[in-house]
Amino acid sequence: VIIRVQSPDGVKRITATKRETAAAFLKKVAKEFGFQNNGFSVYINRNKTGEITASSTKSLSLLKIQHGDLLFLFPSGLAGPSSEMETSAPPGLKACGAPSVPFDEDYLNHLEPPVKHMSFHAYIRKLTGGADKGKFVALENISCKIKSGCEGHLPWPNGICTKCQPSAITLNRQKYRHVDNIMFENHTVADRFLDFWRKTGNQHFGYLYGRYTEHKDIPLGIRAEVAAIYEPPQIGTQNSLELLEDPKAEVVDEIAAKLGLRKVGWIFTDLVSEDTRKGTVRYSRNKDTYFLSSEECITAGDFQNKHPNICRLSPDGHFGSKFVTAVATGGPDNQVHFEGYQVSNQCMALVRDECLLPCKDAPELGYAKESSSEQYVPDVFYKDIDKFGNEITQLARPLPVEYLIIDITTTFPKDPVYTFSISQNPFPIENRDVLGETQDFHSLATYLSQNTSSVFLDTISDFHLLLFLVTNEVMPLQDSISLLLEAVRTRNEELAQTWKKSEQWATIEQLCSTVGVQLPGLHEYGAVGGPTHAAAEWCMHLRLLEL
Repeated sequence: VIIRVQSPDGVKRITATKRETAAAFLKKVAKEFGFQNNGFSVYINRNKTGEITASSTKSLSLLKIQHGDLLFLFPSGLAGPSSEMETSAPPGLKACGAPSVPFDEDYLNHLEPPVKHMSFHAYIRKLTGGADKGKFVALENISCKIKSGCEGHLPWPNGICTKCQPSAITLNRQKYRHVDNIMFENHTVADRFLDFWRKTGNQHFGYLYGRYTEHKDIPLGIRAEVAAIYEPPQIGTQNSLELLEDPKAEVVDEIAAKLGLRKVGWIFTDLVSEDTRKGTVRYSRNKDTYFLSSEECITAGDFQNKHPNICRLSPDGHFGSKFVTAVATGGPDNQVHFEGYQVSNQCMALVRDECLLPCKDAPELGYAKESSSEQYVPDVFYKDIDKFGNEITQLARPLPVEYLIIDITTTFPKDPVYTFSISQNPFPIENRDVLGETQDFHSLATYLSQNTSSVFLDTISDFHLLLFLVTNEVMPLQDSISLLLEAVRTRNEELAQTWKKSEQWATIEQLCSTVGVQLPGLHEYGAVGGPTHAAAEWCMHLRLLEL
């Protein structure tokens, strides 16, 4: 086993055996660090507890010291760890006496909390950090398909050769991740999404809209910040979800882009109420079951393939994806938790080339397809440990999906962020007709009558309201709303006031007045002396629709 020992001068790795006594191990430590036998102390914990003494006859195994563990060495007379051993340091400085390169494993393991996966940009730095500065680095996307254009034989299934045959794939746990953190701007964004499950007991799906920013807690890290959740047409039951065709999908992306946002991921619920009186939910996703099912991994892989990560080091111009997966599910405390994931680049390739299938009766297992006359599928392997502790190679039929998953921390900020305004009486979310919550001019009139802030920007800065203004069938404002979207994006009340005086807004208010809800201050919004000609036409159109 390899035991890491941290001192004020750095971290060294000591090779030992599990049966080795503490005394024998400490002799190796003294030799490695150049100490006399009594010139230092070694502890299991950083706070100088759990000392390993030379008089102990216990083995490392009995002391519960395992492969990869980190011990702490203090020279005699050293006061403590606070000044000599830093627990973390910002990128570009030194931490724990080790080189501060962002891909250094010791550095990452000593961050609080420890980092299992280096960031993708740290991985790039590692590849390009040699003497040649990455001159010959090329990030190749995996292909599971037969190369086209091979003329030396008949096409598959009648012929294949080593030139056109795709290589076998051995699945490895990916050491880097393209996104290092998912952060919801505030609790309201997530709570409103969860309200659907709370009211129906049915599972729900949404797209995460936000932006990618620097994640300062991890060297060269990237964070996906979620500002809003769009809920597309869908059918949900207590244990299933079906997405329906969404005719507004492209428009939603366009509006989000004008607001400075993009689609950064997807979210779904997997919640089962355990005790309605206590408000607890079942803890069902864990190491004894699964974190993502094979079907969910395939879905995540499909989404990631549709949202590739631009990369200059790839001959294809893209490599991997920053599209994330979030799951609202029960945690070990039986409360709702949000868990974040991506699937590996290997999984993306298997999904893209249609080589991976789910196992219906075992959600924790996938299955690599076998070759057929219609499709050649390369062999897919993974490495496992047998009952004797030996590493063995297994054919991925079936395949534990844990080899495909990369976990991502999911957080909420201490100080909430608000890209959009928060209201006690928010505008209804789209596609919730099953709850009796509809987006129409009556709901718009009700919203405006209940939100009477003198700051128009606060009233209008609602993601779901803006989508309604653009996509409603009565008076869509897609061609005349750019100024308002710019006002919301830049938090510019003056621009918002300018748009508020437009004929379009006056027409909207007149349409709202036809549903029997009188808006406060109607005249100040540009409808002095009665409706405009356009408003009158639209009011008549609305009445005809109602009839």
